[in-house]
Amino acid sequence: MMRAGWLMALVWLLALPAQAVEIEEWTTDAGLRVLYVAAPDLPMVDLRLTFDGGAARDGDQHGLAALTSSALRHGTETMDSDALAERFESVGARFSTNSLRDMAIVSLRSLTEPDWMETALETLTAVLAEPAFPEADFERARRQALQGLQRERQDPGSVASRRFYELMYGDHPYANWPGGERATLEALQPDDARAFYRRHYTSGNGALAITGGLTREEAEAVADRISAALPQGAAAEPLPAVESRDEPVEERIEFPSEQAHILMGAPALRRGDEDHYALTLANHAFGGGGFTSRLFQEIRSERGLAYSVNSRLQPMAVEGPFRIGMQTAVDQADAAVVALREELVRWHSAGIAAEELEASRANVVNSFPLSLASNSDIVSLLGMMAFYDLPLDYLERYIERMEAVELDDLNERLRERIHPDAMVTVIVGGQE
Repeated sequence: MMRAGWLMALVWLLALPAQAVEIEEWTTDAGLRVLYVAAPDLPMVDLRLTFDGGAARDGDQHGLAALTSSALRHGTETMDSDALAERFESVGARFSTNSLRDMAIVSLRSLTEPDWMETALETLTAVLAEPAFPEADFERARRQALQGLQRERQDPGSVASRRFYELMYGDHPYANWPGGERATLEALQPDDARAFYRRHYTSGNGALAITGGLTREEAEAVADRISAALPQGAAAEPLPAVESRDEPVEERIEFPSEQAHILMGAPALRRGDEDHYALTLANHAFGGGGFTSRLFQEIRSERGLAYSVNSRLQPMAVEGPFRIGMQTAVDQADAAVVALREELVRWHSAGIAAEELEASRANVVNSFPLSLASNSDIVSLLGMMAFYDLPLDYLERYIERMEAVELDDLNERLRERIHPDAMVTVIVGGQE
């Protein structure tokens, strides 16, 4: 057991950055889409299953997707959670699950030594074919989720984020907090998780990313085993569109903290949108570029109004948020919000300058190869591409598309897609 773990660690320490990424695609007989990248120099394989089964699919059972995801680690009909963990560990494999707003994720990393990989795959397919959802483990996971809610209520950043999504998305499923609510968590039962699993973790509602030291033939055999173990079912219906905002909303929440946490933003971008490239570069100059960004220079360095400030785009299945985050002293919160809005309006109306575009482009382009530096990086990107149905040339042409962005078009896209007069603003901190 220890030998396997040390060998896995050694392989990762010696792994060289990935070079050209050639993606192959097929669909199994059971309907599971597969993206595969060969990495023959590394004696390991990374598998990443993504399902349209994140928190946006909770319905009125908020927290169900997260509990279902964690419950997959509780064992099978013949293995309890301890036995399951021990079996993966005995061959140096790493098994994990996760749940986000859009997707549910099941991951496995294994060495390709035949006996060890066979044990890892056999264990994974047992989990997929016969998850047990034992009542005692489910109850323990529920208690942990409730404790997580309690900790969130004591953290101003979490309070701000929860309310930000509620105000921004209203009745849309993206308003659901992935961790759930106390009332809904207390009402959930193992049968709810079983039903959610059978409905959303299906071969027709998922995709599989594979990269590592497997031939195409071996990868096909692995994909067939995994898809055969999954429940059979069709893809989920698309999420409803996000209604565009046409007016601002601001909410202040009292909180006994020395710092105020400020979030500002609005729904902006979905995965696969061609405006992604222009908006990424525009945002990098505005608040996504760290120390060199406008927000850092103007709000933090020049005016001293923030401990931290940044902006980001988070494209999702439907319009994900453009989000500005800032932390400042409570007594500076009002001035900080005013300054932030001034910078936002200036960015929107005047756009960015040619030198800002070139600096942002160089930073984004030069850092892109780092996102392909390991098997785990590649399988994560493949999983994202498969889930959001991005073209197979997405990685190959990413730099080309960034380099093709022109300044006038960028600023036009910015003015069309980001609207300072329709932002949600949440300020948490301080007492009345």
